[in-house]
Amino acid sequence: MPKIVSVKHSEFVLIGGGIMTATLAIMLYEKFPGKKITIIEKLPTMAEESSEAWNNAGTGHAGNCELNYTPEKKGIVNIDKAISISEQFTETYNFWKDCAEKGYIKNLSKCISEVPHLSFVRGKKDVAFLEKRYKIMSKEPHFKGMLFSKDNEQVKEWLPLMMEGRSNKEEVAATYFEKGYDVNFGEIAEQLFRFLKKQTNVELLNHSNVYNIQKSKRNNWVVSIKGQNVGKHWMLASNYLFIGAGGGTLPLLEKANIKESKGYGGFPISGLWLRCTNPEIIERHNAKAYGKAGRGAPPMSVPHMDSRMINGRKELLFGPFAGFTTKFLKHGSMFDLPKSVEFDNIMSLLGAGYQNLPLVKYLIKQVRLSFKDRMNELREFYPEADNDDWKVVVAGQRVQIIKRNKKRFGKLEFGTEIIVSEDKTIAALLGASPGASTSYSVMKEVFDKCF
Repeated sequence: MPKIVSVKHSEFVLIGGGIMTATLAIMLYEKFPGKKITIIEKLPTMAEESSEAWNNAGTGHAGNCELNYTPEKKGIVNIDKAISISEQFTETYNFWKDCAEKGYIKNLSKCISEVPHLSFVRGKKDVAFLEKRYKIMSKEPHFKGMLFSKDNEQVKEWLPLMMEGRSNKEEVAATYFEKGYDVNFGEIAEQLFRFLKKQTNVELLNHSNVYNIQKSKRNNWVVSIKGQNVGKHWMLASNYLFIGAGGGTLPLLEKANIKESKGYGGFPISGLWLRCTNPEIIERHNAKAYGKAGRGAPPMSVPHMDSRMINGRKELLFGPFAGFTTKFLKHGSMFDLPKSVEFDNIMSLLGAGYQNLPLVKYLIKQVRLSFKDRMNELREFYPEADNDDWKVVVAGQRVQIIKRNKKRFGKLEFGTEIIVSEDKTIAALLGASPGASTSYSVMKEVFDKCF
């Protein structure tokens, strides 16, 4: 047992330095003025993991272009999830604007850029699906102004780069939503943390690794922390604990040992982008163009060709390509997955693997892709792509949640899961999609459940 050098107390302890934690911290700061808030992050700076611009798609997910949010079953396109996500994004976007008005965010234009959102499909079957989807969605106020075309010349106006080199006889279609957004979630989080750091009742601890969580005899939570300096350990006692550490949440939640977390497991999926290095090509594409996911692909692997603004510079990315690693975080350990396996979740993990064989096969195929294979997939979107104009960069790390069902077998969950203890003193956030785009709505739910 490490030697503890000090024991401190904080009314609220939040673990994880991403946009979710930043959002909840602002809500606590406003609701409980003067109460001590401590934010713990094991990396040197905040927002280095999932919120960091290169580690996510940067799409302000509003349900208008993501085809996986509008599944078709027995000829009927269900848009309920797209509407729900649109509502949550609007609520979150308004929160960001409100933060800017209050001075919590100093430069909102550095965080959010307008860029059209498009869905793009090829082939008779998918063209018919997209048209059917458009006819339903265009009637909803959330998607007012959405356009649809299966005329090659019109699609070429919207997506000149992607139509270059295609035969006029090829069946294509697209929907066009002009007022979409590209969001730098890391920049939003960083600006919120900069404001919080200046407040006398808020403490930000970087380079601080939580290695144990337990309930004390006084019925509060005690967090054991190891600092940057070797041998420096301390404990932090708190009445309320939030774990929003992305892929690192599950291992910490297991240490807390609350009954609500039993049966949960995690399946790590890494990602790669193809990044364009040719400025002329980058300038010719100004859209977030989403296609259809391949068979067995997780939602985070829906192919899209994205115009991005990162650190004031325009970028062009294609992907993401899925990969497999046993790490739960990009900066994590190869032992993350093995260490997460416990008696209460092993059946969930095995059951999820058995019931999701197409996903397993998809991941194996993705891991084996060469640069040439990835370029061939890009050419489905951009036929004239030149190998010399693109390079592979590492994207973020996600953990798809496995949840035990009534039969005690695991079910793979692709959404966001909120876990709250019976006494409402600890909450944790699991899952990956749609994530940061709905951060305020998700944290509002956490806040309402706990307070």
